[in-house]
Amino acid sequence: MKKGIHPEYYETTVTCGCGNTFKTGSTRKELKVDICDACHPFYTGRLKYVDTAGRIEKFQNKFASGSYASLQGKQPAKKKKAKTS
Repeated sequence: MKKGIHPEYYETTVTCGCGNTFKTGSTRKELKVDICDACHPFYTGRLKYVDTAGRIEKFQNKFASGSYASLQGKQPAKKKKAKTS
């Protein structure tokens, strides 16, 4: 390897938002992450919703009514009766 062109390599402490910490190697001395293997739903098997401004409830209420045409099956067209005068 050439001298002087590579960044310093440190033993890094990674801190997750859930409070979990672990050590790894990196060019930074400290890393802060939002999610790790201790709190990620894929690894834990627990589903965790982060509801921002009631969006999940709003979505569920919107589709609970069943008023959307895309949720309704294809309805056969009704035949109009011709008026005789």
